Amino acid sequence: MTPKTLLIVLALLVVNAAFAQAQAPQGAAPQAAPPQVTTPPAAAPQGAAPPAAAPQAHTPGTAIQWEVQNRFRLFRAAEDFQRQVTAQRAGGVLQAERLLERDADGRGWARTTVDRLCLDAAGHLVETCTRDGERESYLKPADYPVRITFAGAAPPGTTCAWTLQNNTDAKQELTIGCEEEITTRVPAGVVTRVVVDAIPKDGPVQHAEADIRVRDLLIAGLGDSIAAGEGNPDKPIALSEEGFCFRRFLGTSNSQYYRPGRAGFRGDKSCEAAADTTPGAAATSTAATQDWQRHGARWMNAACHASLYGYQMRAALALAVENPQIAVTYVPLACSGATIAEGLLGSQTARECPLQGSCAGSSPAQVRQLEGIVRRAGRSVDLMFLTIGANDIKFAGLVGNVIIEDTAERQLSRRGDLVISPQESDDILRKTLPASFVKLRTALKPLVGGNLRRVVYVSYGNPALQNADTVCSGGRDGFDVHPALDAKPERLQPVATFVSERFLPAVKALATCGAGILCNDKASESMSFVDAHQPAFAEHGFCVRADTDPAFDRKCFSQTGDSFEEDQTVAPDGPLACDMRASDYRPYASRARWVRTANDSYFTAMTYPQGLPALLKPRDIHDAMWGIVSALYGGAIHPTAEGHAAMADAALPMARAVLDLPTPPDVTTAPLAPAANTPPSPDAAAPAHQ
Repeated sequence: MTPKTLLIVLALLVVNAAFAQAQAPQGAAPQAAPPQVTTPPAAAPQGAAPPAAAPQAHTPGTAIQWEVQNRFRLFRAAEDFQRQVTAQRAGGVLQAERLLERDADGRGWARTTVDRLCLDAAGHLVETCTRDGERESYLKPADYPVRITFAGAAPPGTTCAWTLQNNTDAKQELTIGCEEEITTRVPAGVVTRVVVDAIPKDGPVQHAEADIRVRDLLIAGLGDSIAAGEGNPDKPIALSEEGFCFRRFLGTSNSQYYRPGRAGFRGDKSCEAAADTTPGAAATSTAATQDWQRHGARWMNAACHASLYGYQMRAALALAVENPQIAVTYVPLACSGATIAEGLLGSQTARECPLQGSCAGSSPAQVRQLEGIVRRAGRSVDLMFLTIGANDIKFAGLVGNVIIEDTAERQLSRRGDLVISPQESDDILRKTLPASFVKLRTALKPLVGGNLRRVVYVSYGNPALQNADTVCSGGRDGFDVHPALDAKPERLQPVATFVSERFLPAVKALATCGAGILCNDKASESMSFVDAHQPAFAEHGFCVRADTDPAFDRKCFSQTGDSFEEDQTVAPDGPLACDMRASDYRPYASRARWVRTANDSYFTAMTYPQGLPALLKPRDIHDAMWGIVSALYGGAIHPTAEGHAAMADAALPMARAVLDLPTPPDVTTAPLAPAANTPPSPDAAAPAHQ
């Protein structure tokens, strides 16, 4: 070709390009310009990048950015995930929790999310979940939604010519403004090659290429009530301003007492109707019980009292927030009341029936459930969060030993294993728990590819400390919701000492194959252990108060145990001794204490437990034992949402290390500004203790 002919050809190419650009619609959105589909190339090995033409030089300073949309796959709606992304920019899960609750006025952010999960009414994972309008297999998604953008110093009016190609779908080509983003779905398990040429009106073309392959992490959460989120229902109880009567095992004028009831309950709130033995009374009592249950708190999984506030869920969610190019398929299996034998390796009795639908009465073994999930997913678990052992040594009985006074209620609780001494717990710790851990390790190894390093065991915090060296002083502060409760110092001190000096070191040794613990192969049977949150919990025990606590707590929860009206002629209409309403209580407002008291438990969950021994099962909703078991089964001496958030923050560094994920940049934050007409959130680092 002669130089003159070459000049003519180049001129024609320029004219044709200019004409094509003039005919293209200006400012069209990606959806308005559907990609051109051509025949895909011959298939290459699975996961390999598709063949490409001779590579062009990558323009310095130019890049393609991409991220997975709504990448915490338990959430059906992208807006719920994006709310978490925005909140976590404050710096960590604890700061995010405080920001979310400030915006929710302490009523709970999860109440608007719990009905939009890939779970059925009973709280079990669904096989197929419709997420943002797309039906997906939950365990084996065929593709993932991604957002792709051009990152470069392109002048205004620059157009971007995009090409997306993989070994599964037809090649996609489209030309749009460089300021616009592409939203598409990329297939699972293969590489999608993305190429862009940014063509300005004047100046050189910028070129960039990237490979997209979504890393899907299968993360499971197993364990007991601390793992599940007990004490923190997704929709807390709505409280009535009127009093609700409970009976006691006393034949005196003090045999009845009134506390706030459940808002919306239409049955008789007095004790007289419950004691009626006339014909038809039993049917009336049954109807009242059913109506009472319908107005209960809402849980992600009622049978297990599992909640979106649990540390396991919050840590898995934080991993998805931090890493834009992964997807997290989370499997929540932890269940309140679980032991290794009954809960993890065997079935257990249900905690409570769901508000709607049938009640199975029991929860399947967590390990058996996970085995089925691994089989259907066709892969092992990438990461497992685990907390277990407290129920094995009957920790609820230790709590009962501390807070239940020497009354008829204590005698009955003792017979029902709701009161147990530290010596009895220590015997179980020494004689039984090590053998149970041997069985547990054997059961878990096949689920995590034979290496228990993938199991992140998050330990407990001591709930009874007001600083590192001082046990709470005890008393009725936080425990006067029932007349028989009183955390006497002489009972509290030995239990707190047992937890710090015996139980917590023992579970660390069991999880990590420490000295004296039988492990066949320490390298593969030692779990990744987390206890970094324990010093913070030592500053935030159940007795810690601050000037920045919510107004209701400071005014209505008496430190001397005088929170409720004792005058039986006044209490039915107004059971609180203070001048505020019960509905003014904010269960998720920021507090100095990170541990639920019995008062917190009642005002947040007001549990009417199902899974009780026959000896302790309440006869009706006014029964004398109901207040006791509600305090012990509804979340008393369990972490608050802030406590769970702090546990999630502590677990994240170990989880990142196990998964080989990067540590996000440090975020420097100031304390959140207080919302209007509410006290400011306490600074976790320096609460103003009283």
